Amino acid sequence: MGGVPAGAGSLIRVSLEQWRMLQAVVAAGGFARAAEQVHKSPSSVNHAVQKLEERLGVEVFEVQGRKAVLTPAGEALLRRAEHLLEEAAEIEALAGALAAGVESEVRLAVDQILPRGPVIQALERFSRAYPATRVQLEEVVLSGGPELLREGRVDILIAPELPGGYLGAWLTDQVMVCVAHPGHPLADGRRLTRRDLQAQRQIVVRDSGEQQAGEGGWLEADQRWTVSHMSTAREILCSGIGFAWLPLDRIAEDLAQGRLVELNLEAGTRHEVPFYMAHADRDRAGAASQALMEALEATFGATPSEPPER
Repeated sequence: MGGVPAGAGSLIRVSLEQWRMLQAVVAAGGFARAAEQVHKSPSSVNHAVQKLEERLGVEVFEVQGRKAVLTPAGEALLRRAEHLLEEAAEIEALAGALAAGVESEVRLAVDQILPRGPVIQALERFSRAYPATRVQLEEVVLSGGPELLREGRVDILIAPELPGGYLGAWLTDQVMVCVAHPGHPLADGRRLTRRDLQAQRQIVVRDSGEQQAGEGGWLEADQRWTVSHMSTAREILCSGIGFAWLPLDRIAEDLAQGRLVELNLEAGTRHEVPFYMAHADRDRAGAASQALMEALEATFGATPSEPPER
């Protein structure tokens, strides 16, 4: 028979309140000041600490001159107790949020070509207001986002395309640029046709959907290298291989420094891609989901006068 883990059946001998009194005495520098700060009498604070020592069988304070200071054992115990008190406070905050209808987790999917700066700013703003709510962030490509929303695997989606039956509000536009290394054969400044592109190697980012049906209108060449991340595509281009359509915000510095150049396409080197934000069921969205969507709208600067819902 397996043994019972040590302490598994034992009762907790010290209450959170007693640990809190110990923490207060140390932080305040004495029993009298601690009593003032926690709004209790000095005798009740002293009694709590004495009970803690008695139940643990360890002295946490020792007298040095006129002051009571922590013993080495007291210091070690207080370090652990502070973590315990923090955890307890977080549990109570989470319980309060759940009681108020706040989700414990929000799942957000964003297409990889979406500008990342405003997303990070929104998440930081959201975390200050809802510190107890976890965020699961999925970075998707093409059909991967709509697939997750349709299957109920995310709560919020920001993507250029939404699945049928979902209404989404316009959020922002992203500029996609056709680029290559300055030493690439396509970068000689001549006007390029689709036939010119078809004769070269294109670097594309793989559709993250399970069906992998999306192309997004960006495929120009039969010769392709397919990668999973925008950053990988950028690194390949900077090494002198191939051409690709990449988000302007990811390559602005490369263009400025001459590591990449825009190609002179007959059909236009830049194209704007609109992004829409949708919730799996906005009428039933909890307070945290609503707050995150509002934070995203604020950081992207979306206003009611912008392009209509789709």
